[in-house]
Amino acid sequence: MKKKSKILYLLHLPPPVHGSSVVGLSIKESAIINERFNGHYINLLASHNVAETGIVNFKKLFFFIITWIKVFVSVIRNRPNLCYLALTVTGAAFFKDLLLIIILKIFRIKRIYHLHNKGVILHQHKFFYRLCYKFVFKNAEVILISEHLYKDIQFFVPKSKVYFCPNGIKDYVKNSNDTLPSNKLLIKKSNSTIQLLFLSNLIESKGVFILLDACSILKRKELCFECIFIGGEGDITASRFHERVNQLCLNDIVNYQGEKFGIEKTKAYLEADIFVFPTYYETFGLVNLEAMQHSIPIISTLEGGIPDIIEDGITGFLIAPKNVEDLASKLELLIKNHDLRIQMGIAGRKKYEQQFTQQIFENRLHDIFQQILDN
Repeated sequence: MKKKSKILYLLHLPPPVHGSSVVGLSIKESAIINERFNGHYINLLASHNVAETGIVNFKKLFFFIITWIKVFVSVIRNRPNLCYLALTVTGAAFFKDLLLIIILKIFRIKRIYHLHNKGVILHQHKFFYRLCYKFVFKNAEVILISEHLYKDIQFFVPKSKVYFCPNGIKDYVKNSNDTLPSNKLLIKKSNSTIQLLFLSNLIESKGVFILLDACSILKRKELCFECIFIGGEGDITASRFHERVNQLCLNDIVNYQGEKFGIEKTKAYLEADIFVFPTYYETFGLVNLEAMQHSIPIISTLEGGIPDIIEDGITGFLIAPKNVEDLASKLELLIKNHDLRIQMGIAGRKKYEQQFTQQIFENRLHDIFQQILDN
């Protein structure tokens, strides 16, 4: 029997819940990957909620020292054939990852970086960052979520060293034995209040205020709708959010419900008619996949890898980032058109099943690992 290759996984694991931590957890729990490789998992994430992200303190420094020691011991003891690293490319987290990479390079461990973020192109003109990027990416392989993101690292990584692996997620609809939401839309009364859903942390770059401004336009047109915001506080506090809602006179339209998980989160998707994610800084957006699997039409932006997910005019609409007027126009079209919402929702569910299930993602990732190990 062939001996399993050893892989050291340096992951982001929840909490907090965001794209890289969701992917990290799915890798750690993957039967496909764990059955075929001998894995050792180390969590890199020191933040326990979104508000702590990017903040450096003594507790985090101590956590990193322990993590550095764990990586060092794992490399010495296990001699992995490959190290998978969920690399952060900017800020303090990048320099922490750099110190881990030094260990890997000293012991000549094959490295593959999975990028759930971007920003190299914005920092590469800075002398010290440029030197660090050259060091980090030299002789390494890279996994990108979308081909649209390659331009961010093209100065440092040849395309021959890049693998493209779109994210995938569990099928919460089938797992919970719910009737497909497309059926729910078919029986919903066309004259009932249309429910818009925004589900992400309250971060300004996710387009929170853009959506509020669009809601203000729609309210002035006397359209019948409500907008539900679900997510934890980020760089926008709940009080700041409510202050903006009050300024725009949207108290009767907008409902902020805080964080929701599990059944409550699923229920929010089941009750929604339109999913809205007007982000202007994104790599992929797993929430779009969650909306697709629940057969909800989506309005999002031409940002990062989102155009790989949403087919404009088929599964939803894509707009330019920060374009409030276009967002309001597309929302108005879907609010008024019951049949179009159903059609787009069903198309989105079909695309999810064909391209973005967790099993498809895990198989892609397994094949990438195997290809690198075989070289």
